Amino acid sequence: MQNNIKALRKARGLRQEDMAKLLGVSRQTVVAMENDKYDPTLELAIKVARLFGQPVESIFSLVE
Repeated sequence: MQNNIKALRKARGLRQEDMAKLLGVSRQTVVAMENDKYDPTLELAIKVARLFGQPVESIFSLVE
């Protein structure tokens, strides 16, 4: 799965640490998501979408 979390985070002026705290996860989880090394749970994907005010499918996409 690919995502545009890093661009969204930077556009909001958030550090990885800040985003992690808002989502209730570790900074390492944010790093892994940004680098496409971790596919978040549905719950976490929804939290990310709510944080950025966007639909889940506009942030995450399947690699084909």
